[in-house]
Amino acid sequence: MQDTTGFSPVTAIVTGSDSGIGRATAVALAKSGLDIGITWHSDRQGAEDTAEEVRSLGRNAVVRQLDTTDVPGAAKVIEELAEELGGVDVFVNNAGTGDNTKFLDLDVETWMGTLDTNLNGAFACMQAAARSMVKTGKGGRIVAVTSVHEFQPRVGSSAYDASKHGLGGLIKTMALELAEYGITANSVAPGEIATPMTGQTDEDPTEKDRPGVPLGRPGDAREVAAVIAFLASPASSYVTGASWAVDGGMLQMGPQAGSHITEHQWREG
Repeated sequence: MQDTTGFSPVTAIVTGSDSGIGRATAVALAKSGLDIGITWHSDRQGAEDTAEEVRSLGRNAVVRQLDTTDVPGAAKVIEELAEELGGVDVFVNNAGTGDNTKFLDLDVETWMGTLDTNLNGAFACMQAAARSMVKTGKGGRIVAVTSVHEFQPRVGSSAYDASKHGLGGLIKTMALELAEYGITANSVAPGEIATPMTGQTDEDPTEKDRPGVPLGRPGDAREVAAVIAFLASPASSYVTGASWAVDGGMLQMGPQAGSHITEHQWREG
């Protein structure tokens, strides 16, 4: 059984790091002294901007395109990034997509596209990273970005909810199986975060009113990245198989949670 307490990371791969949570995570890990593998799907310039910020911190950055719907191809990209970086000590699976189609209207193509992007491609990428970690023998950290919808469903998100539930379950099984190699596996479950995925690019979340969130606002991508950075660090050596909600308390609202609430009367009890 390999000890996780002596883990000393120097390299990380962050998928979907051209914007939002992925970019914030890449920068946070670079600030921690790691060289970063950066991937993009459609926004190459965004990825290059992330790489420039990483390099400005004195760290190496390697950029590759990644299409997680191409499952075998996705694994190959991770293998190539790990080789160029000289290994992968930390892997953050952030790449993902969503759709807003109700169950009765959901076609198979949309269903498969969401599942391939969020779950099947994630499996291939994380497996490739884990195999590299096992081969190197230094241990490792794997973190998957899921969603509060790993735990609670949302109307119009059948495929998204299923993929995030599945990803959370996969991480828990990985935690059991990879522990003997000194590799931890955890997930981070964001609530509403002010990113391009939620149509809030470059907006200040502190200026947005969200009555359905106990903290009263969306989150900042850097607030999610800070939790990921902890889970990627030596300090998290006894944390594995966990899912950390970063949601401003949204999940504690139960069935009345989130963006459907437009007033603050609930605070009165």
